[in-house]
Amino acid sequence: MIIKQFRELMPLKEGYLIRADHALVKLIFLTDDLIRIRVAFDSADESALGSADDDALNSADEAALDSASVSAIHAAFEECSYGLVTTAWEDSLDTLLAEERQRIEPLRVPYEETSTHLIFRTKSLTLSLQKNPFAFSLHNLEGESLYKDIDHRAYEKDHMGRLYHYSFVDYDHDHFYGLGDQNGPLEKMGKHIHLCPKDAIGLDGKYGGPTYKHIPFYVRVNEQNRHALGLYYNNSHDSTFDLGNERSGYWDRYCYYSVDGGDIDLFLINGPTVADVVSRYTLLTGRQTMPTKQSLGFMFTTMYYGEFDDHADEAIYNVLDTFDDLELPIDNFGVPSGYTTGETDRLRYTFTWNYRRFPSPETFISTLRERGIDLMPNMKPGLLPKHPNLDDFAREDAFVKEADGKTDYIGRWWGGPGRFVDFTNPAGRKIWSELLTKTMLDKGMHSVWNDNNEYDGVEDRLAVCSNEGQGGTMTWLKPIQSNMMAYTVTQAIHEKYPNERPYILSRCGFAGIQRYAQTWGGDNHTSWNALKYNVAMILGAGLSGLANFGCDIGGFSGPAPSEELLLRWLQNGIFQIRFTMNSASSDNTVTLPWMYPAILDEIREAMHLRYRLLPYLYSLMAEAAKSGLPAWRPLFMEFPDDPQAYRDNLFTFMLGPSLLVASVLEEGASSRKIYLPKDPEGTVWYDLQNNLKAYEGGQTIDYPVDYSSIPLFLRGNAVLPTTNDIYRITKDNIDTLNILVAADNDSSFVYYDDDGISLDYQNGVYAQTKIDVTSGETVEIHFTREGSYETDYKTLALSVINKDRGAFWVTVDNQKIKQFMTIYDFDLADEGWYYDMSSRVIKTKFAYPNQKDFTVKVSFATFDLIGMENNG
Repeated sequence: MIIKQFRELMPLKEGYLIRADHALVKLIFLTDDLIRIRVAFDSADESALGSADDDALNSADEAALDSASVSAIHAAFEECSYGLVTTAWEDSLDTLLAEERQRIEPLRVPYEETSTHLIFRTKSLTLSLQKNPFAFSLHNLEGESLYKDIDHRAYEKDHMGRLYHYSFVDYDHDHFYGLGDQNGPLEKMGKHIHLCPKDAIGLDGKYGGPTYKHIPFYVRVNEQNRHALGLYYNNSHDSTFDLGNERSGYWDRYCYYSVDGGDIDLFLINGPTVADVVSRYTLLTGRQTMPTKQSLGFMFTTMYYGEFDDHADEAIYNVLDTFDDLELPIDNFGVPSGYTTGETDRLRYTFTWNYRRFPSPETFISTLRERGIDLMPNMKPGLLPKHPNLDDFAREDAFVKEADGKTDYIGRWWGGPGRFVDFTNPAGRKIWSELLTKTMLDKGMHSVWNDNNEYDGVEDRLAVCSNEGQGGTMTWLKPIQSNMMAYTVTQAIHEKYPNERPYILSRCGFAGIQRYAQTWGGDNHTSWNALKYNVAMILGAGLSGLANFGCDIGGFSGPAPSEELLLRWLQNGIFQIRFTMNSASSDNTVTLPWMYPAILDEIREAMHLRYRLLPYLYSLMAEAAKSGLPAWRPLFMEFPDDPQAYRDNLFTFMLGPSLLVASVLEEGASSRKIYLPKDPEGTVWYDLQNNLKAYEGGQTIDYPVDYSSIPLFLRGNAVLPTTNDIYRITKDNIDTLNILVAADNDSSFVYYDDDGISLDYQNGVYAQTKIDVTSGETVEIHFTREGSYETDYKTLALSVINKDRGAFWVTVDNQKIKQFMTIYDFDLADEGWYYDMSSRVIKTKFAYPNQKDFTVKVSFATFDLIGMENNG
């Protein structure tokens, strides 16, 4: 059944209802750049629309329609979305998500009608509906084509009830990115991808799928017009995306989306930039939750220590002592699920403690917190038959049900058959929250690790869930369970610690999981493939709204990594927002930073580099919480006008706007090919590992590497805040904030700080400093402060790169500061400036002006050695 012909148009209060030959279509303009096209094939009451007279069909809103018509419309388009937080219509979950959801007024977009088309124009787009054959197309205001459906088969329902949406592909110039935590290259053109979350242990990295997330959103970019467009399908049924892989000689080249049920509920998300698309997508589904500072520190975990027969706590104490003895930073420890193991049967029982392994959980938790270590317990949503709380859940009728809606569903689980908590059931959430509070939070835990929450063991998709009392099945609620598990933990932590940010980790998730949790790429395999292709996975996840993401350093499953593989993995892992080493090695080993003494110095230097970057990383996460933009960015996201940035397969990426990372990802490498992108006006790159050596952008360099190499380049118009003062995040303060400025062109950066744990930032208690750099003979750096949070920085160490000449003078708020001719005198002084000839950087330092706007000027005017006159 294919929609072939347009029949009529009805104005509704939120948009338009389109009647076609086999379906009803609702068209809503949320904004000038967000368009919803929802296609409902199963419209049993469609005939009721016939009771609307001609005047009603042409009326300004649905008020002129009779009650039968209105009922038919609402029956055809039930609104029940766990994924959306921005809507322009009533939704049955508005009350549940009241704290998150905002209702906006849809646009009233007029239309023009011709004999062949209906044409709708917003301030930035033209949407055309071709009447016969039925198909939509999208253009910008200049008339360039941005998107179009395939004629004669745009919207289809097959004989098995699956729905399809086909759209045109420019195979030579279109690029596809996103769809969550996918394996393989970042570029998805030519891929066939199935979304159905799995417990996908041992991911190769390059091949295989499905993976752990269900994010039915991708970005398509046309290389010729540089225009980005997002497509989000608001549907959590199992689905397939064929992105130019399939081909038929009877049709134009196409891509398609196929879904097992529900509606085709498509949101077209305009750019023109990739950043615009990602920001608007996260406006729909939610921004990344603001993390705690501590969560950006190193986390260590392994299944190994949790399996000791007794005193696993002592083994963990010893491990943490070793971190300190070797001067390796650590701020978080993931408590493996072994703490829940039964003392006789070795099976996992969430909410329980094995007191042989952990004789006093309260003491264990408090001891680590006193050391500045945040503990994160592993929690799993399945219950085995002997679980001590099984009857409590059963009494509340809190499990997923068989298709009959009465019997608890029993499926495959860790250690045998298990029942599964229904997190779409308020009763399930209530008892989970109570037990979580009693067994974890009341003992001093502040963070939670939601694991194995794909519900992969519920094999019958007709298994019944509550869906907030409305009824539903696992056909579409399977990936929703993981979101609602994270929602439940969020609510529990808020209740226990009302002014504290929850730190929640979730392995599975549907669109919107970023509102609640940090996520990761699951149980990757120890291999060079995983190291390399995890870079692409993190980039794709970031474009899918998952800004707080990472992959297990060293690999989770398989044998221990080799010396070289461990080193390269950690040298790349220091840039991940989730900075975690986690293993369950198959050869009776534990992946540890010090497992190879020969590379300990390189490991230590890499980890310390991560901690020096914490001010920059925290600022990037504040940006993600505000705009949705990820910290890891593909080259084309920052350099959309560079054609090579779309074709780069070298696994380089931007860390925010300022840094280019080109990790060594190949075994036995003695050099690394690196493409350095360029802006239209040109770009210079400064090598942060080699005394700021300058390279022109627009070229591929062959960069020599050894074991100590972490290729890292500063953009020519960058602002980079760092510090040398943090070793343990909750115990150390920043005394000196370092800011490195490359002033080849004008630039700006927003530096952010707050207390790192509370929700006070939501009420203006933060310190946000906009740093505007004006290039030229006199470089001016303006610091504009916002927010009431008082930092305790003592010194600002500001460095400005100039490879051509030294400075003439430096002023802070128009007051000259002293020049020093030797680095020794400069180091001893509290204020002044010095020109470092080795790196050709003007180094300045002065007391940090808290709660104050100020300007620093660095003059590079010629110093008149003959007349000794100040001509600046």
